[in-house]
Amino acid sequence: MTAANLPDPLVAPSYDTTSLAAVMPAAAGALGHDLTTATGLTAAGCRAALDLPDADRVVVVLVDGLGIRNLAERGGHAPFLRGLLRERDERAATLTSSFPSTTAAGLSIFGTGTTPGRTGMLGYTQRNPETGRLASLVQWKELGDPADLQREPTVFEALVAAGIQVTAPGPRKFAGSGMTQAALRGPTYVAAETFEQRVDATVAALRRPGAPQRLVYLYQGEVDKTGHGFGWDSWQWGDALESTDRELRRLLRGVPRGTLVVVTADHGQIKADLTTQWDVATDPELKPGVAMVGGEPRAVHVYVADGVDPDDVARRWAGRLGDHALVLSREQAVADGWFGPVAEHVLPAIGDVVVAMTGAATVVDSRVHSADARALPGVHGSLTPHEMLVPLLTAVA
Repeated sequence: MTAANLPDPLVAPSYDTTSLAAVMPAAAGALGHDLTTATGLTAAGCRAALDLPDADRVVVVLVDGLGIRNLAERGGHAPFLRGLLRERDERAATLTSSFPSTTAAGLSIFGTGTTPGRTGMLGYTQRNPETGRLASLVQWKELGDPADLQREPTVFEALVAAGIQVTAPGPRKFAGSGMTQAALRGPTYVAAETFEQRVDATVAALRRPGAPQRLVYLYQGEVDKTGHGFGWDSWQWGDALESTDRELRRLLRGVPRGTLVVVTADHGQIKADLTTQWDVATDPELKPGVAMVGGEPRAVHVYVADGVDPDDVARRWAGRLGDHALVLSREQAVADGWFGPVAEHVLPAIGDVVVAMTGAATVVDSRVHSADARALPGVHGSLTPHEMLVPLLTAVA
């Protein structure tokens, strides 16, 4: 279940046992639970492919925005994670993310073990086919019931149904958010504002008397947030990574003996070249025939106006962006497997034209993107190795 070949050095998204989609089924397999996702991933197959040992207690840590190349190139700020990286060969330590390589899509394949084409979570923003308006998945604006948009059962739900205690510590504001209810539903949510408090809550959940089998999903968002604001090459990003690394070392020391700790990420980051940026709102080649632009500056869903031929728009965009982008029709992107298997109800949310930026270029729309958003140094979403390759690191307490 791998997308069609891409020109070097771009990385094709994958939704098989080499991908982020395999992590939660593998964790289920480590706990001895059997399941098969809608795209055919099995718990036993994923556990074997990811080489996870059997365990009665498992912690899966997702560090938002920590690509394996980001980690390897700034590993001096993360001695604990760097040590785990050295214990696995490069192939075993590396998974591929989704297209787009962004949080909404990544968390949905992580939570369900499927594909963006089945979860319907296709980017930072996307068209709501019911209203025709641009919807925000992260803030869950212009969207309805999360279970209606994202219809795949989560691995967490399957584990809870099997009697396994599943906990997710996180900021209180995320407890009932649309994103959580769509991509990550199932765990008992424990409010914990700082990452230090979430590590404490994780240890407490695993040490509490009771259920013989337990899983904790632990999310860390500060690395990604800092990268967006300052760039992943900044000292601020280094500090955020150092803090995360320190807390993960403390986590391993605090959990019960025999606990399996798995560390991964939803995507990585690159530093944007802000001198190579196009604004759809003002560009005479990009604007005509375009009703709405969704996705993100590195992975664009182009929705054409009524009566406009998408192929004409695609040709114009390809001519304007040149080697800075891959420009495909919706049909070609789906046929090439960028979104994995696509459910019928998801198709209308995909752009009529789909654009993946190469290098460090971006496409924005000043009608919807603020000046601050257009100037962010840290970006992701496309198919470069820094964006697409994420770590799979493991340790047993």
